[in-house]
Amino acid sequence: MDIAHTPAAERIARVLCGQRLSANAGGDSESAAKLVDAHWREHMADALAVLRTLREPDQAMADAGDPAIWEKMVLVAVEAAKPPKVTL
Repeated sequence: MDIAHTPAAERIARVLCGQRLSANAGGDSESAAKLVDAHWREHMADALAVLRTLREPDQAMADAGDPAIWEKMVLVAVEAAKPPKVTL
C-alpha cells in the first residue's frame, strides 16, 4: 500500500482548488498547477469540512474495516491541519 507524503487536508484542498481552476474540471486554466500551488490554502476550510464529514464511515466502509481505526485516522488528519497555536 502506498503512503502519501502530503497531509490529507492539503491533498483535499489542492483537489478542490484544481477543480475550480483547471479546464479539465470546471475552471478556465489550461495549466492550473502553478495556480493551485499558489491558492490551495484558500480551500483548507472546505477540506476540513470534507474530513470532518468523513470521520463517520458509512455502513459499506464499516463493513470493510474497523470503524474506530478509521475515525481515529481521520481525526488525526483534522488535528494535523489545524494551525499551530501561538503563545505570547
